[in-house]
Amino acid sequence: MSDMNVSPVDIAISGLRAQSKSMNVIANNIANAQTTNVGNGQPFRRQMVRFSAAIGDEALSGVDVGEVVPDMAGEMKRMLMAGHPDADADGYVTMPNVSVPTEMMHMVTATRAYQASAAVLKRYQDITDTTLELLR
Repeated sequence: MSDMNVSPVDIAISGLRAQSKSMNVIANNIANAQTTNVGNGQPFRRQMVRFSAAIGDEALSGVDVGEVVPDMAGEMKRMLMAGHPDADADGYVTMPNVSVPTEMMHMVTATRAYQASAAVLKRYQDITDTTLELLR
């Protein structure tokens, strides 16, 4: 049986927080899509947010926002850019593993998920208002 103490408001708010964090990380990825040196001689590496299901009293209770982790699977591209300050001896620069079109797709997905959680809150408020009106 599911736990009746889990509020739809709490679940929706956890979704809002999760997607807000995701949108911030995606925006950071886009902003650093051309950053070839983050201060340690290495190019920027795409970041991702880890999400997991929040379990409270053995029932699903929303989304847990985990840590922001670098995308180690994405391949860094090398581009010929002779004269670039970060070019190697052969004139190649290692570029970040950020694909702006892919990040924009992730941004649209996160935005829609955020909107869905906001719609849940709005519907819950409408139901509560209608219930209170009927009780008057």
